[in-house]
Amino acid sequence: MNKNSSGNPDVAGKPPFESAATAPPPRRSRHFRVDVGTIVSAVALTQSLLLVSLGYWGSQRLVSRIGISAHKANHDRTEDKVQAFLQKAESVIGAVGSAPSLRPAGEQSERTSELLWTLLAQSPELDSIYVANEAGQMLMALRYPTPAMRHIERGPAFTTETWHYKPPPVAEADAQDRYATQRVETLRSSYDPTRRSWYLQARKAQGPIWTQPYVFAAAQELGVTYALPARRRDAAGSTQALVVAGDVSLGRLSGFVQQFSSSGGYGDSALLSADFHVLARSDHPGVLHKLEAPSGALGALHARMLADGTAGSHHDTAFSFTYEGHNYLVQTSFIHSTGWQLVSWVPEDILLGELRHAVLLGVLLALAFLAFALFMSLKLSKLVTSPVENLSHIARRIGLLELDNLPREPSRVLEIQHLDQALDDSARSLKAFSKFVPVDVINQLVADGHALAPSGSPRRVTVTFTDVEGFTSISESLDTDVLVGMLTEYFNLATAVFARHGGMVDKFIGDGIMVLWGAPADLPDAEYKACLAALELHVEMDELNRRWEEQGLPEFRTRVGIHTGMVIAGVLGSNDRLSYTAFGDVINVASRIEGINKQLGTQVLMSEVTFAGLQGRLHARRIEELVELRGRQTPLVLYELMTS
Repeated sequence: MNKNSSGNPDVAGKPPFESAATAPPPRRSRHFRVDVGTIVSAVALTQSLLLVSLGYWGSQRLVSRIGISAHKANHDRTEDKVQAFLQKAESVIGAVGSAPSLRPAGEQSERTSELLWTLLAQSPELDSIYVANEAGQMLMALRYPTPAMRHIERGPAFTTETWHYKPPPVAEADAQDRYATQRVETLRSSYDPTRRSWYLQARKAQGPIWTQPYVFAAAQELGVTYALPARRRDAAGSTQALVVAGDVSLGRLSGFVQQFSSSGGYGDSALLSADFHVLARSDHPGVLHKLEAPSGALGALHARMLADGTAGSHHDTAFSFTYEGHNYLVQTSFIHSTGWQLVSWVPEDILLGELRHAVLLGVLLALAFLAFALFMSLKLSKLVTSPVENLSHIARRIGLLELDNLPREPSRVLEIQHLDQALDDSARSLKAFSKFVPVDVINQLVADGHALAPSGSPRRVTVTFTDVEGFTSISESLDTDVLVGMLTEYFNLATAVFARHGGMVDKFIGDGIMVLWGAPADLPDAEYKACLAALELHVEMDELNRRWEEQGLPEFRTRVGIHTGMVIAGVLGSNDRLSYTAFGDVINVASRIEGINKQLGTQVLMSEVTFAGLQGRLHARRIEELVELRGRQTPLVLYELMTS
């Protein structure tokens, strides 16, 4: 009946676990900070390890700096390409805006059309170049979806668009052939250039602007527009307001951003708009066709930037963050002309790949500078005392099983690092151990002064056994992963119910559970609490079964057996594998009472002793016939606890 857990009593059996008989005689305590001789001796004995520690730390910083520099250089290279791309687009639009004969309609429109077409052919950065006036007239040279010149005349009721389609670009064709019109189409539309965002923003700003990302009307592609206001005088001497603009698709920017990972071999980058939408990113293949919020690693990074105020910052920043257990180094820079932010992130592990070689070098340096380490140990001894005191406080908390939110103690001294790591390992081990042995059981053993050695004592307890009806057939009909998931959900629910009513889960036996009420600490009214837990378990299992049924899964019909009496409870097992448990005839009877449910078609059965402890507070039905249990000569009187 015992559920063993591994452990070494010689190691674990230290105060407060070890008994007074084995405790060493008390010795005079002293503070570490006043025992300089001890410090000097310890440093002298560990001087070579200290040098290795310093070498490790120095090598780590060196490798990190080199990696960070490489990351920064790759980031700056990507930024320079984006800046150059945008500046080229700005210079082309500026050149168009400075043309003396710039006209979207009228006598000079043909010269303007040739200018726009020639500059577009020489500017792969741009998808289209166009000019519009306040009368709603517009002339546009576009590359996608089909090379064409687009003439727009806004009228009182509708807009007339004339499309002059050009031949596909051919390298060997001369300028006249490339500009030749293959066909002309005229159509009506509601397009009004004076109402477009690029036009309105440029007129309002009275200067060059970059728009927020939007879908191009002609190409139906996501991009941005650079617009520049201009003015020209006509033959009559009146001034006409113009806006010159050029479109840049996000697909072209994606190529630059994706070069970040391909050129550096690691890491990713992304370009964010002023309103924090993703314009381009290297960790997702292809081109974005709609605006989307940052997601994945970029989403976690952006959340961190929003939290610390670096999102949209006009200054270059560098920091680190953690995502899915991996640390990343981050570089950000601001594109002033557009208000965009370039972000790149690199896994920190990659930057430390050569650290092992640096450690070997540190070992050689430790042997070469052994004498220097003796001198430095005297200097560093003053820095050791404070971390040791902090670690002693942490050790006390671990001894009291206060394992949550334990601080770490950073130090350049290798011994302090080892001690800090050892304490952290101990805390994590005890936390993992608490998954198998409840912390309240350990605390009770400590409070009672029990030795961590095989021992036991008589104790009156109420014992509950549970079992899932027809579990064998259920397990044969389900995949292993599904079965384990259902069992885990069932055990989580059951243990939570038992804990709410003061029960201690002794062990899991296949699909069954053994629970003790009254051990290791006395529990008043244990019989009543055990029965309440059984009733609550069936109520919550009904809800869980309903959810499983909706998912097409079989239900777990839980059967419970309860008995009360004297058992031997304590730390039981072998010298090197112990477990807190209980044994005795009461345990066996409780298990067999649970098994009688199958014979009688009941759900919760209890012994007459347990029923007496209820004192009539719960509704129960006496089983008329005496029940014979296997291995017992005297039949038992059983009661069914009514669940409804």
